[in-house]
Amino acid sequence: MKRFIPILGLLLLAIGGVSYAIAGAMQTYMAVLIWVGLLCMLLSFYISFSDIKNTLSKRSTKYGANTALMILVFSVVLLLTVFMSAKYKTRWDMTSTKRYTLSDQTLKLLGSLKKDIEVIAFYRSDERTRQAMHDLLSEYKHNSSRFKYSFVDPDKDPLIAAKYNVTSYRTTLIKSGNKEEVVGFESEEKLTNAILKVSRDEVKTVYFLKGHGENNILDTQNIGYKAVKEAIEKENYLVKEIILLSADDMPTDASLLIVSGPKKELLPDELKKLTAYINRGGNVLFMLDPGTVPGIVSYLKEYGFKIGDDIIIDTFSQVYGASYLTPVITEYDKDHPITKEFNVMTVFPTTRSVGVENDPAKGRYELAKTGERSWAETDKKAFKEGKVKYDEGKDKKGPVSVASVTAVEIGGSGHSGHNDHNKDTEGTKKYAKIVVFGNSNFANNQFINIEGNKDLFLNTINWLAEESDMISIRKKEIGNTPVILTATQGRLIFWLPVIILPSFVLVSGVGMLTRRRLKK
Repeated sequence: MKRFIPILGLLLLAIGGVSYAIAGAMQTYMAVLIWVGLLCMLLSFYISFSDIKNTLSKRSTKYGANTALMILVFSVVLLLTVFMSAKYKTRWDMTSTKRYTLSDQTLKLLGSLKKDIEVIAFYRSDERTRQAMHDLLSEYKHNSSRFKYSFVDPDKDPLIAAKYNVTSYRTTLIKSGNKEEVVGFESEEKLTNAILKVSRDEVKTVYFLKGHGENNILDTQNIGYKAVKEAIEKENYLVKEIILLSADDMPTDASLLIVSGPKKELLPDELKKLTAYINRGGNVLFMLDPGTVPGIVSYLKEYGFKIGDDIIIDTFSQVYGASYLTPVITEYDKDHPITKEFNVMTVFPTTRSVGVENDPAKGRYELAKTGERSWAETDKKAFKEGKVKYDEGKDKKGPVSVASVTAVEIGGSGHSGHNDHNKDTEGTKKYAKIVVFGNSNFANNQFINIEGNKDLFLNTINWLAEESDMISIRKKEIGNTPVILTATQGRLIFWLPVIILPSFVLVSGVGMLTRRRLKK
């Protein structure tokens, strides 16, 4: 009986503890089992006190106590390490596409939140993708104290689902104040766009000029701008078109005007309205293809732009498998907000040179330049015959600027100044902002998603619209990353863990067993 009391106590403690761990909440019978088990252990200690005392005085017991003490110390150190790593943790994303790292755009948005964001994810408890959504939302929460989220199982809490009119699984509701947005599936892009919509009080309007052969924002063909329109809308802008000739003036709700790839000149009346818009502090993006609209080129010359009647040739682009007419851009101005943190390459198919005299005091910067193995070709005859070559003293040697910016003091004084918010350092004057790109093809449906083209375009839009906190490098689409093995590597992976290592263990065991038998 004396020997069975401690065994009974341990058994009762184990049953009570395991039951509590499984249930997740203490119930009466569990508490009874645990308390009875503890009483059995205390009773056993009292009955066997003399035996325990004699055992402790033995030499082997002292060695065992030392061992137990070492195990205890090791366990304490291990627990402290786990505690410290949980409190002061650092995470590394080792995936090539940074799959588990939030994009720069998302991090900037979370850092600038001025309102609380509440997210409710409607997922079944056994939903396979629930963990992926949980991981994504936890990353958002980790980067902003204003972000809170919870999960609701529509099957277990149908009233909550009905309250928010949720009728399907894998639906996520984003709330802030009285604004709500609903997104489906586990997408950082959709979630960030929804947060942007509910957290901003104002929706700004971007106008595209129409009527001169500009790129069509509804065209889904390669040369169309449908992808551009959708990308701008995802940044929480309203996109409209305007025929300036038939309008009395630029609308008052215009945050900026985009003149994208015009094939025909603007009429004097249109230029007059455009000038009036700029003089009121309006912001304009011009995207002028080579060999077109010399009248607009002359107009922009008055604002300090030097737009060449040329075509950029870049022999280095062939290294990337591109045509020599498609310069690869890797050099950006590191002082201007648009390109300050820009570190990805862009491609400009068939572009002309666009430069200014760099002068930060006047807000003039050359934003993007081609490489040293490029030049601005001015011999159109040689170009048509396919016999282009660099002519010293005639052609401009690279690096060549293909995108430039200036700031113009309102009132038409022509004096320029630079500031992210259309104000100078004293905050007493306002400035209009003009950006000119040497082509419009880099942002069409065919090229917008290549490398950093979309980021450069959208960063320009955000800066012109005075949304500098949205200037960022956006997350790229995640694709499959297969592990490609040679036939030899495949056989090695099979033979090493499946055949060789188990065989080694088996042979070692048989050898040791045989050796012991021979000794006997």
